[in-house]
Amino acid sequence: MTMLALSFARVCSGLAPFRTVLRLQPLCSASGITVAQIDEEVAKLLELKARLGGGDDGKHQFVLKTPKGTRDYNPKQMAIRERVFNTITRCFKRHGAETIDTPVFELKETLTGKYGEDSKLIYDLKDQGGELLSLRYDLTVPFARYLAMNKITNIKRYHIAKVYRRDNPAMTRGRYREFYQCDFDIAGQYDAMIPDAECLKIVHEILSELELGDFRIKVNDRRILDGMFAVCGVPDDKFRTICSTVDKLDKLPWQEVRKEMVDEKGLSEEAADQIGEYVSLHGGMDLAERLLQDPRMSQSKQACAGLSDIKLLFSYMQLFQVTDKVVFDLSLARGLDYYTGVIYEAVLTQAGVAPVALASNDAQNGSEESVSVGSVAGGGRYDGLVGMFDPKNRKVPCVGVSIGIERIFSIMEQRAEAAAEKVRTTEVQVLVASAQKNLLEERLRLVTELWNAGIKAEVMYKKNPKLLSQLQLCEEMGIPLVAILGEQELKDGVVKLRVVVSREEVATVITASGYS
Repeated sequence: MTMLALSFARVCSGLAPFRTVLRLQPLCSASGITVAQIDEEVAKLLELKARLGGGDDGKHQFVLKTPKGTRDYNPKQMAIRERVFNTITRCFKRHGAETIDTPVFELKETLTGKYGEDSKLIYDLKDQGGELLSLRYDLTVPFARYLAMNKITNIKRYHIAKVYRRDNPAMTRGRYREFYQCDFDIAGQYDAMIPDAECLKIVHEILSELELGDFRIKVNDRRILDGMFAVCGVPDDKFRTICSTVDKLDKLPWQEVRKEMVDEKGLSEEAADQIGEYVSLHGGMDLAERLLQDPRMSQSKQACAGLSDIKLLFSYMQLFQVTDKVVFDLSLARGLDYYTGVIYEAVLTQAGVAPVALASNDAQNGSEESVSVGSVAGGGRYDGLVGMFDPKNRKVPCVGVSIGIERIFSIMEQRAEAAAEKVRTTEVQVLVASAQKNLLEERLRLVTELWNAGIKAEVMYKKNPKLLSQLQLCEEMGIPLVAILGEQELKDGVVKLRVVVSREEVATVITASGYS
């Protein structure tokens, strides 16, 4: 047997299960083949064998990693997340919301046809138990299904939970395949624009309290967009697809968006240019008044209704004291199919975030003096969604907002790293320590008293820890107080309570009922 045949046989003897996936270059015993070429092919086979888990010991070689578009969170990151969640939850509760929960997956037909071109991002599950299921894409469609199923016509609710999108992740900018959404929604028949204005007030409060920097809340209306498309000559059957293209203006320059409209969506150049004139406009109540007088826009009843509501919305926002951050922007589209009226989106405009969070496809669409770092909240009115699930098509008007929590987390984590901020990962208030040996029972007795009193306390899991080690643990964990037991203290019936930072001490008396 030739050297080539022996080498090939030796390698392939352990590769029988993988022969179907190997694509070997044709080898022969012709005089043109060198030993170096043989060694190169053998090396390739061995590398492939290792990748496929075919080690000599027969054990599978696991790749330790999280799935694409997901991540683990360490205690420091979780402490930051909890701080943000608490801020958002307090705001939702301050505005009178109650909370619900829904399954992480829904019937596939529940989600189908609700997200426009983004429907391709839904995670479908294999048939389990005779039902076709999909992981939820957002919290809004499950909420609408919940209202229709339970015949609820009036509720103010918040929901904080994970959703899933088969998206192309950009994890440095807070875009994942598994992520949290924080939703606030108002369902019910109310006078126009009052609930809508409160949703914008909530966004303003949360972003201000989190101190992420300067921000802007862009506002538009689906009726204005549809009226604009109609008067610009967009065919009715292209409204939704052109709307999805306009929605890319926060990521792409106008010329690329125009090119997609004309070359890919088949829109006439004249219609695209007329749309371009409108989507460059932004302002406040004055812009709405001006557009009501516009020769083209005034021809659309839809657009006029939307513009009148925008004026009313701005009047309520003045009362809520949030108009300093709100702008009426005709380029805002939001591609989801279920929006029927006012839509809005909040973006951070302060260029004070680490460069990785300012990547180019996070969009430049604003004034020259500000730089957008991406959307951190969005929402709008969806009056027809609940009716899609109701057998009698009974509609429940709804408006809501979703906070882009992952992007906020990314920014806050980067800032904490840049500032070398020390983040407490526990809430322990006091460490029970001992100054001498053989006091484990006394320490356990005292920590039990503290736990029973509802005090967050901890003790080192050693029989005879050194006092210095215990004090160092307090400094490392940020524990503010240490209760020190010693033989003399026990004789005197007291415990020394020390403030770790200042080292001030006070004697606490042991009473019949415990420690005071």
